Amino acid sequence: MTSFSVKLHTPQLTDLDELVALDQTCLGGLWTKDGYQRELESPNSHFWVLSLDVTQTIIGCGCFWEILEEAHITLLMIDPQYQGQGLGQLLLHGLLRDAVSRNLQRATLEVRVSNQPALCLYQKFGFQVAGQRKGYYKTTGEDALVLWRSGLQTSQFQQDMLIGEQQMNARFSLDYPQS
Repeated sequence: MTSFSVKLHTPQLTDLDELVALDQTCLGGLWTKDGYQRELESPNSHFWVLSLDVTQTIIGCGCFWEILEEAHITLLMIDPQYQGQGLGQLLLHGLLRDAVSRNLQRATLEVRVSNQPALCLYQKFGFQVAGQRKGYYKTTGEDALVLWRSGLQTSQFQQDMLIGEQQMNARFSLDYPQS
């Protein structure tokens, strides 16, 4: 099992080029530089990046929109060189931790029906299939599953989050932001 030091933090406008490059590598250019800038400047958009602590290189990012009592996760990606090491779990945990601290009640997202690693990750956090969007991904015509996770403010979910955080702290030398 790989162990290295990572930092979970909010990105800055100076990170735009690095975010676009990561997007190109992971998602084939889903968002533009202008799109990332809009997200970073939006008061309803909550953005987190995961970087290597030593080099400050961004290796993952995630974003959710705060819509009423819901966290709509719009983005979650990890550089392919670092996938399969629990970093997606760490980043999703950070997004949900932020949603809990903002008193949001539930979370939702869309995921490719063929993306089994992502589906397994989301199921670990209690996401369940709520529907399917036909032809959602324009470049491939692939369907998306709509996933929901309610009960973010329940004591059971918050206890599960605490246990998860302790496990991740034991695995990574983690610089975790305080809410």
